[in-house]
Amino acid sequence: MKRTIYLTILLFTAIMIDVIAQDQSIFTLGEKAKNVNHTGDVWLRELNAADNSINSQISVAVFAPNAKLNWHAHSAGQILLITDGIGCYQEKGKPVQVVHKGDVVKCLPNVEHWHGSTPQSGVTYVAVSPKSTTKWLHPVSDEEYRNLEKIAESTSDTEQELKDLSKQKWDWMADKNTDELSKLFHGKSMFVHMGGSWDKQREIDVIKSGSIWYKKAEVYSVTVNIMGNTAILLNDIDLEAVVGGNTVVNPFMVTEVYIKENGEWKMGSLTFSRLLRAIKMNNDDKR
Repeated sequence: MKRTIYLTILLFTAIMIDVIAQDQSIFTLGEKAKNVNHTGDVWLRELNAADNSINSQISVAVFAPNAKLNWHAHSAGQILLITDGIGCYQEKGKPVQVVHKGDVVKCLPNVEHWHGSTPQSGVTYVAVSPKSTTKWLHPVSDEEYRNLEKIAESTSDTEQELKDLSKQKWDWMADKNTDELSKLFHGKSMFVHMGGSWDKQREIDVIKSGSIWYKKAEVYSVTVNIMGNTAILLNDIDLEAVVGGNTVVNPFMVTEVYIKENGEWKMGSLTFSRLLRAIKMNNDDKR
């Protein structure tokens, strides 16, 4: 019975996230919460109340910039599904984590923590909690939040740097600029295609010979996740390529992994995963 309930919750949550991703306005803005256990402007909307059938409370929280909850702890834990914006999460005694759309945060039972938006950006998340109690503690200090502002600014700059580098890479691939690509690709980099996987040298040879010509990449979205000196980029694209003399267009989710060495980002891997969605690129867009 318990397993069935958990599966139901997971299925409901997965469907809900997919809907939110398609239309951020699917749920009307909730009521503005009174500033009892938080600072700044926060709107809450309960989607499901925990009961005897499904022991899970599901809510949508919308934080304006400069809004944050007090330090607190949940007796049974909580899961946060970040659906929009940039936010922050910190456990007692640990560094602040900057979170982005698509991240999942697990707040473990009875672990003191706080979360909210950044000074520059609001954040929206879906909170999933078993029926439990919340122990509210003291507000986040100004000093703690000022430190977050510095972290958020640094992270934002790095994300933009990586997005620009990724865009430049598509241009180099379209132009068959193997000199620049050789500098970008790590010596141990790997490339995963629909037709096989290979190393850096073969990828360079394939591009140089024109066996695969990455003629045009239409990029619709880029998600960046940074973990220390490693960054993972997810690119939702339509790719027009010439393979063996034949022009093909496919929708891909392209995963790029970058590693920072000696102050420079190097590509560690590039993976093409074909999507089931329809192609968005118009014929007029092709060159």
